Parts: sequence; structure tokens; C-alpha cells
Amino acid sequence: MQRRALLAAALAAPALARAQENWPSRPLRLVVTWPPGGTADILARQLQAPLAAALGQPVVIDNRGGASGAIGTVELARAAPDGHTIGMVTSTLISMPAMQRQAAYDPIRDVTPIALHARVANILVVHPRLPVTSVAELIALAKQKPGELAFGSPGIGSAVHISGEMFKLATGTSMTHAPYRGGGPALADLAGGSLQLMFGNASSTLPFVRDGRLRAIAVTSAERAPYLPEIPTIAESGLPGFAIDEWYAVIGPAGMPPAVVAKLNATVNAIIGAAPERARLLEMGAEVATADPPALAQFMLAERDKIGAVVRDARITLE
Repeated sequence: MQRRALLAAALAAPALARAQENWPSRPLRLVVTWPPGGTADILARQLQAPLAAALGQPVVIDNRGGASGAIGTVELARAAPDGHTIGMVTSTLISMPAMQRQAAYDPIRDVTPIALHARVANILVVHPRLPVTSVAELIALAKQKPGELAFGSPGIGSAVHISGEMFKLATGTSMTHAPYRGGGPALADLAGGSLQLMFGNASSTLPFVRDGRLRAIAVTSAERAPYLPEIPTIAESGLPGFAIDEWYAVIGPAGMPPAVVAKLNATVNAIIGAAPERARLLEMGAEVATADPPALAQFMLAERDKIGAVVRDARITLE
């Protein structure tokens, strides 16, 4: 039996090598694990044309939204690992399985890391009527009124939600989580005064800050955001080590050929590293983030540990 298996592998090796050399031999499908119009979809569509030009094959966007990215991720994980199906995912790739006893996919085992694409800080914003202008004042008010302050999010397990739970754990405060079906409705209620605060995704929150409808207090990233350089980080506001971003990455199904992964990584990094793309990302509140596949794999493992700890300690569950 072992001899037959070795013989089959030896016979298949030349065909596999030729397939890798000829890749891509047909159009690529780029699965976006979120509906059209969101940040993940915008990033994928910005990547679509230059990726097609670089690889010599059309790239077709396939939006498979639902369940905070889980539906699209399962679709991606089940695809043939030949490099013709890849996906644009967000950090919910990690957080969603952490909240379930029987997850539909494993965020490490079932995927191939290809390229990190962008990082988006969350901005701690408050309604202008809330009498706080700093993290310290917010902590003091939350402790004075336990459970009375409500922070919104696009849904359970989103990076916005996880940021709020991290903040509560780090400060020992009690605030009420108000999950919405999307960031837009949450921001609208916050601007209208129905909510008091939010750790809003920079891409969608910046317009509210720039026109004065919301007050920015801090950013959740490890360093100050270049599009809001005057706003301090939460870490430098009295919570050392506090850092969380929403991130976007290109991945594929498990078992992709290493040569194909390497070519995709180099191509994506070249596209997003160009000055026009960097400028576009900054305008929408995002920063270019690159990593080779091994570094992205290590990053995803670290994120699993960090987010898993928050989910466990905050007792977040979808069941």
C-alpha cells in the first residue's frame, strides 16, 4: 500500500509542477466574505484590475456575505487549492470561530495565508454631548455610572465589538454593548444621541469626526493614525499595551502550492505598495500592511491567542 502511494505521488509530481508553471490558466475568483459596499469589498475591487493585469487573467469578484464573514470563509475553504480561488477576509476570520463550540471552519488549519493587505484602526468616538474629552474622563464616567453607557458595534464579534470588550477588561468598567446589523446604523444612532460611544472602524467613522458630528477621543492602534495625528492612542492615554486593529488579508484554501502562494504574495505586495494605492488607503482611513506568508501565518496565530483571550474573559458567545 505504501509503495503504491509513493508511486502515485511520483507520477503526480510532474503534472503538479506543470500546473504551477502554467498558473493561472483561467480566470481567478476573488471571494469577498462581506456584502458589496463595505471596506473589504472596496479593497478587493481596488485590487481587482491591477491583479488581473499582473497575472494575465481576469479576476472575478464573488461577494459571499453573511454571518460576519463565516459564510464566505466556508465557501473559500471548500474551494480547490489550485490558486484559482482566493479570498479577501477581515479579522472576523479569527473572532467568529472563537465564539463557537462547533465552528464551521478553523481559521488556521483550513486556510492558506497569502498576503496581509491593510490595517484599519478603530477610533474611540463619543457623542458631543457626552462630557468627556479623554480616555481618563471616559473611564471615570463609566465607573461613576456602571452599565449606563452604551457602546455600539456592527455586530457581535466584530473588531469594533472586540475593541470595546478589551477596553472594559483593561479598565474594569461596565458598559452595555449594543450590537447592530452593520456599522452604518450604529454610527447614525450614535450621532443622533441614542448611544454614547463607539470604537468605530476608521473608514466609516472618519466622516463623522471630520464634520463634527462625533468627537474622537483616542485610536486603538499601537501608534497614532496618520489621518488623525493629533488624536492619542489608547495605550498612551493610560493603558500601556492596548492595541487592536481591524485587518484585511488575502487568503486561500488550505494546501495551495507554495510557488503560487509566493507569486500571489509578491504581486499583491507590489500593488498595494505603490504610491497611488497607499494614498487611496489613507484617504479611506486605512494603512497598507504587508507580510510574507510565514509572517502572516504567525500574525494570525498571535491574533487567535489575543482575541481568544478577550472572548473567553468577556464571555462572548454566539450560542
